[in-house]
Amino acid sequence: MTALEKCMESLIVIFHRYAVQDGDGKTLSKRELKKLIDEELPSFIKAQKNTQTVECIMKDLDLNKDDKLDFEEFLPLVAGLALACEKCYNLHEKKGKKQ
Repeated sequence: MTALEKCMESLIVIFHRYAVQDGDGKTLSKRELKKLIDEELPSFIKAQKNTQTVECIMKDLDLNKDDKLDFEEFLPLVAGLALACEKCYNLHEKKGKKQ
């Protein structure tokens, strides 16, 4: 597998590792989402000033309002975080070239 294929596989495996904890394996409950964020994105959660971050994320991503996130609803979180990380990467690159 290519590096990108491995990354995609990792996203899928991680999603399902947490989704299975409540028994269904296909969706993340709010509790499962919180555990995933706490364990897999600790730097992200530490940087948040809002104590209701997980609740806000769940509300924003849960398009069908069933209080669960399927993989399709979860992906915008990953995409948004990837975009934010890429912006930080670009800023870091600019600072490195100025020195």
